[in-house]
Amino acid sequence: MNKIGFNVLAWSAVISDEIMPVIDRLKTIGYDGVEFLIGSPDKAAYKRLGEYTKSIGLEVTTVFVVGKDENPISEDAAVRAKALDRIKWATDRANDLNATILCGPFHSAHAIFAKRAPLDQEYEWGAEVLHHAGEYAAQAGITFGLEALNRFECYLCNTMEQLTRLLKGADHPNVRAMFDTHHANIEEKKFDNAISTIAPLLSHVHISENDRGTPGDGHVNFDGAFSSLRNINYNGWLTIEAFSRNDPDFANSIGVWREYSKPWDIAEKGLKFIREMCNKHGL
Repeated sequence: MNKIGFNVLAWSAVISDEIMPVIDRLKTIGYDGVEFLIGSPDKAAYKRLGEYTKSIGLEVTTVFVVGKDENPISEDAAVRAKALDRIKWATDRANDLNATILCGPFHSAHAIFAKRAPLDQEYEWGAEVLHHAGEYAAQAGITFGLEALNRFECYLCNTMEQLTRLLKGADHPNVRAMFDTHHANIEEKKFDNAISTIAPLLSHVHISENDRGTPGDGHVNFDGAFSSLRNINYNGWLTIEAFSRNDPDFANSIGVWREYSKPWDIAEKGLKFIREMCNKHGL
């Protein structure tokens, strides 16, 4: 049976003890796990949260991004080296949290554009960095779930076809893929084709509505997504990623300018929706 998680970015991007009451309530609601953004500098906080989530019986997944000064596809070899170091650092923090999944679009710098289509050389640079990062992750028992983003946030990987190209170039069993319904709703022609394309590499799934509010309240074709996941016998996480303005700094950084749904409404209604869809489609 697929496990269901919730990304605490709906409340905060900061790793600290202040998120513990949120974790408690997510456990009470019925979630199997929680997902944290890796980025906060306090290493000790990761260990505390990792121990705490384990103590209350919740599992952890993690998400991570890189910026322009640590861009894996930079033409500057020194920047690519910084990218590898940063991914290794994030892998260590995921390990501190007792996570086995590190997902996100860290194949390239978030929202940094070259004002042209991606180059073959950029795929090669990114693949090389990810291969070495995968070797490091394997030692910690962590699997990557690289994410394709929509065209307004990324130019290297918008589709599962592009993501597959990159990951095949990386050629490492710990360097795998994530499917996000929000981005796919923008970029993919059909969910079934996209999911079948990425199936051999798929390690994680984000359930996210078109407006980043409550799953099932918008126009994302979730029937198509869940039936396609069943067809490939996907048995990994189904994790809700939804956003709010609870953390203004984070919200401003990703262009969240209004409230989509109240976070606890998203959590409660979203869990019910995913369970209904799993039952409907045999996941």
